[in-house]
Amino acid sequence: MGFENMIPCDLMPIGNITRRAFGTAVPALAAAAYIRAQGRPNNRLSARPGAKAAANTPAGLRPLDLRPDRDALLYIPESASKFDAAPLVVSLHGASRNADRGIELLRTLADQHGFLLLAPASAGQTWDAIGGIYAPDPAFINKSLARTFELRKIDPKRIAMAGFSDGASYSLSIGLANGDFFRAVLGFSPGFIVPGDRAGKPPVFISHGVQDNVLPIDSCSRRIVPQLKSDGYHVTYREFEGKHTLPPEVAAEAMQWFMES
Repeated sequence: MGFENMIPCDLMPIGNITRRAFGTAVPALAAAAYIRAQGRPNNRLSARPGAKAAANTPAGLRPLDLRPDRDALLYIPESASKFDAAPLVVSLHGASRNADRGIELLRTLADQHGFLLLAPASAGQTWDAIGGIYAPDPAFINKSLARTFELRKIDPKRIAMAGFSDGASYSLSIGLANGDFFRAVLGFSPGFIVPGDRAGKPPVFISHGVQDNVLPIDSCSRRIVPQLKSDGYHVTYREFEGKHTLPPEVAAEAMQWFMES
């Protein structure tokens, strides 16, 4: 996928500047070209379940203790006990948030369905490639996955990546680059997809509020979805009356879709 297909949005905060200001200083196309200029992007994940025998870690929420600040959290619901090998959803927070938000987005649905919920935090205020280059975040996601696979037996055929806002843009970007690993990719109110090589053709779920004033739907999902469809992806797309949010009913539909996919 060439950088001309990157879908920019210019209103989401990045640190102390707005995405509109960021768009003026470092346009999305220039950022895409910069990523491309670095050679092959470091966005491939190598962790796989079954590399070593997994422990039967008890249910609960735990930090993975992979770094002192902005760690990853793993939530194992009691309901996961119904699976010999449990489904797993990697949940990415939005800009300026942390791993707690990744858990909060889908925790009730993890309880309902029995999937594990892994929420790594970005190293900075948002995910690295949003600012123009893949740097520490793919490696940390990979490390978080490897640790999760040590703690609990995971079904390799039911691993998904999801995210909200900047986390949605990153979920789509990393998820499609690793579509031979993720069996479903979900983006809730995404801004764009970082260009680059892709692997596999996982099904995609995207949702967006029609009154979103942070990442406007016309310049974001209404451009992303047709492009993905033209690239041959099966996309389930839900627009809803609302702003920059993930309504409970949309989250519920998305997780039901994943569990049935």
